[in-house]
Amino acid sequence: MIITEVKAIRANRYCYAKITTDTGIYGIGESGSFGALDASAAQIENFGTFLVGKDPLNIEHLWQAMFRGSYFRGSAVMGAISAIDIALWDIAGKYYKVPIYKLLGGKCRDKVRVYAHVFAKTDEELVANCRKRAEQGFTAVGHLSPFLDEPITMPYEKTHVKNMEESIRRVHLMREAVGDDIDLCIELHRRSLPGEAVVLINEIEDVHPLFVEDPIPPGNNEAMAYVVSKSNIPVATGERLHTIFEFQDLLDKKATDYVRISLTTVGGITGAKKIAALAETKMCPVIPHNPLSPVCTAAEMQFCMSIDNLLICEYPDPDGALMKDKEHKKSDLVTNYFKAENGYVTVPDTPGLGVDLVEDVEKKFPAVVMPVMCRLNGDGSIRDQ
Repeated sequence: MIITEVKAIRANRYCYAKITTDTGIYGIGESGSFGALDASAAQIENFGTFLVGKDPLNIEHLWQAMFRGSYFRGSAVMGAISAIDIALWDIAGKYYKVPIYKLLGGKCRDKVRVYAHVFAKTDEELVANCRKRAEQGFTAVGHLSPFLDEPITMPYEKTHVKNMEESIRRVHLMREAVGDDIDLCIELHRRSLPGEAVVLINEIEDVHPLFVEDPIPPGNNEAMAYVVSKSNIPVATGERLHTIFEFQDLLDKKATDYVRISLTTVGGITGAKKIAALAETKMCPVIPHNPLSPVCTAAEMQFCMSIDNLLICEYPDPDGALMKDKEHKKSDLVTNYFKAENGYVTVPDTPGLGVDLVEDVEKKFPAVVMPVMCRLNGDGSIRDQ
């Protein structure tokens, strides 16, 4: 069996790789390069010039060739490697007629615990949506921003005391809304400086969140380590990192309690397995990051089944709307998807990834370019969000 074609597919705000073989078996995978998806799509097809004619089952060898042959990486290149890697594992599963996790050492659990997203622009909406997720059976809710989901076009003008008091009050509202049967995954969206983050984290300690995610902007592991050292709540970060070396530095500096792996930007399933093993040596649980489509969700579920040090996995709503398309849902991109029931996803024994793109997905859901935007402070300077 050899690879005969590598194709990049752009649909709505997502980017996929489709790899075809001479046997008729094909695989799909997703890139998580976010704002650089066109660049990632170009790199998928560039890698295709190397991959055509190769044995798709030599996954580790092909991964090493793409990873080490790329003099410069970043999210566009690593997103391309990720999409290709997932597609290769999809082919392998179909070839051997088993789900991918069977090829990764078998299952470590019978089902995967997941947390649902909660979005809100007002306190009332925050409380209502937390309760809605609880009623849907989830035992954990995330993307819980104590700052609310304010539009990026709105200039930020708040005093420190108002920002802190409102944020602290909202976290307590979340706990009151769902009680003690639901875990809270607090998302700070990199919107605080280290000193601010420590103040906020220590003031919400009494509601016992499962973790606090990305309290400060990425890039300075010493600053993140300071926040971790001052926090009595576990801190989770890592979703913007791309390589095992970046994660090794994060762990060596004790700059996280839980590792956030973006499977679609760390080199796919192969890259994620390496990072999970690295985290295991530090007794550090893994929380996969996933704001993408049901293809990414399927890949993450296969990965989650195969690792022991999983804490919980992010689960974007498959019924969520597509970008700039109010008539269709994310699940419309695929022929089937993994459903959450009572806070867990049970992975079927379908060969390969377990999902497929609908026919002509790129024509039915034309690519949407993500705009380049940043939020401003009231004085016109840049604010992280």
